[in-house]
Amino acid sequence: MRVMGIDCGSEYTGFGVVEDDAQAHLHCRTAGAVRLNARDPLEAKLAIIYRELCAVIREFEPEIVAIEDVFYAVNAKSALKLGHVRGVAMLAVAECGLRVAAYAPLAVKSAVVGYGKAEKCQVQAMVARLLNLPSLPEPPDVADALAIAICHLHTSATQSRMRAKA
Repeated sequence: MRVMGIDCGSEYTGFGVVEDDAQAHLHCRTAGAVRLNARDPLEAKLAIIYRELCAVIREFEPEIVAIEDVFYAVNAKSALKLGHVRGVAMLAVAECGLRVAAYAPLAVKSAVVGYGKAEKCQVQAMVARLLNLPSLPEPPDVADALAIAICHLHTSATQSRMRAKA
């Protein structure tokens, strides 16, 4: 299965495409971040995110896209900006004809690190280890996107095993 993970952010929107093979080994197909200029108006930033994510989806052809679920933020303005970015990311996915699977941040960290309140550096280290990367994914948003994709692959594998037993 080939999964694209997206970590939405108003400065960096991370993305990563991860694939598992017949032996359940994970492979990173691509990873990066859409870097946004803080001085650009919001609508310009959203258009850039939309175009970049559509381009990655078309090039790497994931079967599904995994994204972090909505969470509650202390700062309402930041949460609103993040909601805009998340909506545009979901629109890009839908326009490309794919489904979105959403995961809570605690579930993502648990799937990758084994602890739902893991620090960013722990997520980066485990993602690098699981994908056999030569260095830590930077910026951390890239590691988060890869972690979201890994979470979906692990969750799907578990669900498949449970269906097979039933």
